[in-house]
Amino acid sequence: MKKWLLTVAVAASFGAQADEGMWQPHQLPAMAAELKAKGLEIDATSISKLTQFPMNAVISLGGCTASFVSPKGLVVTNHHCAYGAIQYNSTPEKNLLEEGFLAKTFADELPATPGSRVYVTEDVTNVTERVQSGLEGKVGSDLYQGVENQEKALVAECEKEEGYRCQVYSFHGGLEYYLVKQLEIRDVRLVYNPAASVGKYGGDVDNWMWPRHTGDFSFYRAYVSKAGKPADFSSDNVPYEPKSFLKVSAKGVSDGDFVMVAGYPGRTNRYRTANEVQNQFEWAYPEGKLLRERFIEIIKDTAPEGSDERIKYESQIAGLANYAKNFTSMIEFYGKSTMLNDRKTREAELAAWIAKDSKREAKYGKTLAQLDALIAKGKAHQERDMLLSYIGNTTLLPTARDLYRLANEKQLPDIQREPGFQERDMPRLTASMERIDRRYAPSVDKAVLFDMLKRYAALPEDKRLPALDKAFGIDKKFSEAKLSKTLDKMYAKTELGKKDVRLAWMDKSVADFKASKDPFIQFAVAMYDTDMAEEKQQKELDGELMKVRPQYMDAIIAYNLEQGKPVYADANSSLRVTVGHVKGYSPKDGLQALPFTRLEGIVQKDTGVEPFDAPKKELALIKQKQYGDFYVKAIDSVPVNFLSTLDTTGGNSGSPTLNGRAELVGLLFDGVYESIIGDWAYDDNINRSIQVDSRYMLWVMKYLDHADNLLAEMEIVK
Repeated sequence: MKKWLLTVAVAASFGAQADEGMWQPHQLPAMAAELKAKGLEIDATSISKLTQFPMNAVISLGGCTASFVSPKGLVVTNHHCAYGAIQYNSTPEKNLLEEGFLAKTFADELPATPGSRVYVTEDVTNVTERVQSGLEGKVGSDLYQGVENQEKALVAECEKEEGYRCQVYSFHGGLEYYLVKQLEIRDVRLVYNPAASVGKYGGDVDNWMWPRHTGDFSFYRAYVSKAGKPADFSSDNVPYEPKSFLKVSAKGVSDGDFVMVAGYPGRTNRYRTANEVQNQFEWAYPEGKLLRERFIEIIKDTAPEGSDERIKYESQIAGLANYAKNFTSMIEFYGKSTMLNDRKTREAELAAWIAKDSKREAKYGKTLAQLDALIAKGKAHQERDMLLSYIGNTTLLPTARDLYRLANEKQLPDIQREPGFQERDMPRLTASMERIDRRYAPSVDKAVLFDMLKRYAALPEDKRLPALDKAFGIDKKFSEAKLSKTLDKMYAKTELGKKDVRLAWMDKSVADFKASKDPFIQFAVAMYDTDMAEEKQQKELDGELMKVRPQYMDAIIAYNLEQGKPVYADANSSLRVTVGHVKGYSPKDGLQALPFTRLEGIVQKDTGVEPFDAPKKELALIKQKQYGDFYVKAIDSVPVNFLSTLDTTGGNSGSPTLNGRAELVGLLFDGVYESIIGDWAYDDNINRSIQVDSRYMLWVMKYLDHADNLLAEMEIVK
């Protein structure tokens, strides 16, 4: 598909379904007239220029989105995005999660979790021809390796300029490739977080629900060297001075107002086949939900509430619970929807369209059948693969494997190493080894591993890995008692729970690993050949998909172009812009959800027991009607959260919600329960994003936490 055709498709489809779509910034000028008509007041072209306002104020945290809101590198994001850093700095004696935290001076700010980063996107370049050059005749693992080599070369060239992190992103299943260049700020500090009784008000009960009353916001600060360059943490570093920052609106928005979000959405699957949809919803989500809920149950049973062990796992519990509820909604709405039939119908219509033209038949005629065959091939060991992925969410087993893989990769020239083990990756790997101290408890790790291995042992023998069976004594006479004793010995003898030991292993040789008596190191060595064989097999399959998936997407784009349907790439963690309006919805017959919640809703929900345990001071302020500068006559209160039609997903958490002048009016932090399925299909009637209102953020900062120093630092539009 020619690039100009994609631009035409954008312009043709945008007006018809304006709120659907996660648009790449370079697509926006083609939408200028429609954007202006909807309420955008700044030049649409400016949103496509990443080095200009407002896009250079929008940043990535590597999993969440954030934005600069002062000339001194002050960063605002969601409370749940800063949760790991808050947890990292918490102890039973000084629990910042429960109490909240405010640095009154720069000197009081706390280092965030090791490895925390602020990424400022500065350039996005179409490198499709460069990536695909010379690979036309390659297939399977040769194609996979060829693409990987091209990407590594592009990244190495891009990162010659110190202080930058670069990555090649695939769009439309490999139809296009873009090189993204980001300034990587390595000194990130925690500045302010409200107490969890504000920032996580409603907890898992309210997660994905409306009405919502959550103050999901926190602040970081980015630091650089005195020369203005990215640098590791140092007391000599100074606050980063961004080229621009967002003004924060104290006026906010009203029902029907235009809003837009710039952010880094994680993954959507709107172009997946009917077979992929059916397997995901009828097998993968139910199994994943079960395992996540069991994971949470084990942590809670093993680590008493309030203990240091529980504090270490609070962030993981939150993440597991979030997606367990996500999966529940996916399953529920799939069962009531026509999604599977819709996909089958789409594929039938696509096939009929292809068959009508001999050239299209020659180009795409076998594509869907080939894709379905590869998808079936990938499901051959999915039960085992899912269990192994959850085993990989424990701590010591993957740590040992990563360390041994590093020792093997270090024997190769840097450019030939596997991504993740090159010299450019060493700071990240080091940080991952360091932060284990605040995220690992042997009792919990062992209990989770024991449960997952029991499930693995129940698989048929031909579905298991002989090397893994041998390592844990899993055979026809499998004994839970024997496995328990094996794990007891492993955790008692290992030294990998110590940070200095882990860091020391990063510099050891393959021979050192093979000579080690540490049981987890021995496990990594015993599994290495199997791990490499499994990886090679996966790369072969991925390489075959790299050949077929782009053909499928090329056909869909051409077909959608003729039909006047939206043409945008699935989310892939790269920078996107979505537009919409403040708007309520009807979740079910007879119910109408209003677009705003109010302070009084906090009092109505409050029970004094977590997660509905708002601070007593906040309850008193609300009962006294202490609205201050943030009163809104239309709702007779201060707005807390609001709904919008913005098309978003995970990774958009922390994204600045902007008005037509690109002023910050809220932070996106969630979606409604009915819209979770939006990762697979957008429905204008039920897809709603949830934002914390800028007026509630300012109200909490001014009247509850007295963050006057931060309010003075920001530019607030009244």
